[in-house]
Amino acid sequence: MQDVAQPLVNRVAASGLVTLKLEEFFPQEELALFDLKGFLFMELILKEKDFREALGNHDWSQYEGKNLALFCSADAIIPVWAYMLVTVHAAPFAKDIFQGTPDEFYKHTFQKALDQLDAAQYEDQRIVIKGCSEKPVPPSAYVELTRKLQPFAKSIMYGEPCSTVPIYKKAK
Repeated sequence: MQDVAQPLVNRVAASGLVTLKLEEFFPQEELALFDLKGFLFMELILKEKDFREALGNHDWSQYEGKNLALFCSADAIIPVWAYMLVTVHAAPFAKDIFQGTPDEFYKHTFQKALDQLDAAQYEDQRIVIKGCSEKPVPPSAYVELTRKLQPFAKSIMYGEPCSTVPIYKKAK
């Protein structure tokens, strides 16, 4: 009997799995940080006159085309108007301005992007939500994507197509 070589078959590709990569929702623009801590007297107190002067002397062009996260890393009480003043100065340069930490910015950005996702396009699909990412995808993005897909997907898995963790399977 002669051995007939069978062609190699990519079983993952033939499985009908749809892989979603949350890192594709990651903002394209660089994130710049504006920490109010450096503008505080003794890193505790915001003096309006000094603050306004410092903002006037600040190089705002460094935020050109970037997303800007405004926050204060010091344990200080920051009046809301301080963030408003920074916004007025940064708006002509920054693509987007967000009040919060970088982690909060990414949570917000992923939420906005996932709000635009039409989950109905995944009706009766077997979905793998890719686990490893080159970019900092917040856990909240995985939660939101799972929540949106669950009413439509046949199944949801986490990981890589060759090694997944089952998350959800629609009852028959």
